[in-house]
Amino acid sequence: MHSMMDLSGKQGVVVGIANEHSLAYACAKLFNDSGAKVIATYANESAARFVLPLQSTLEGVSLVCCDLSDESSISRLLAIAESHLGPIDFIVHSIAFAPMADLHGRLIDCSQAGFQEAIEVSCFSLVRLVSKFENILNAQASVVTMSYLGSQRAIQNYNVMGPIKSALDSSVRYLAMELGDKGCRVNAISAGPIKTRAASGLKNFEQLIEKSHAGSPLQRDLSSEDVAKTAMYLVSDLSQAVTGSTIYVDNGYHVMG
Repeated sequence: MHSMMDLSGKQGVVVGIANEHSLAYACAKLFNDSGAKVIATYANESAARFVLPLQSTLEGVSLVCCDLSDESSISRLLAIAESHLGPIDFIVHSIAFAPMADLHGRLIDCSQAGFQEAIEVSCFSLVRLVSKFENILNAQASVVTMSYLGSQRAIQNYNVMGPIKSALDSSVRYLAMELGDKGCRVNAISAGPIKTRAASGLKNFEQLIEKSHAGSPLQRDLSSEDVAKTAMYLVSDLSQAVTGSTIYVDNGYHVMG
């Protein structure tokens, strides 16, 4: 598989590893295995006990603690990226969070504080990250974030994350417009339901997986590696004319009525 696409000479940052099931982990591993130089981040010291043991499978990847809700933490990540990599070719943003009480409740009952935290972590963190890293993005650099069909449709139990992901999708379009004159592109991957730590917080998540599997044209299991392969295309030179788009990696579920 790796011979299909070579990322040798590419270097960048992947944010959001929580454990070995994370989309960010799959991206960091595939990019690294395909020749890219990667700095990958995890959110805090609580996550460190799940992430640091993965170093043995991420040989050559630098693992850095970075809280994307903390400006000083992002500045530290920027300094490390400048020191270890110099100008970068890609950023993969794979992070989402909402307080459990707000995630499990109706949108209409969501607290103001919960909504603000969800949009801060899951959406504005992308804007802040790109803003911080703008001056070290190479021409034709690629930014990729992770969305979900719940941004476009009302999905049972997705609740507050629906409008949050809608804001993320819109942010992708505006960032693509604003960075286009630099040759940089910004895209989202709308992944189908995969058993990640973030997704496991959704109520009745197993039922969502079963429905997506049965209702998709391909009717196959979806994996984090499927998402990573599409992310690799988006950070490669093969996607130089693709920006402002949301690419669905969901076995075609989104096209079904």
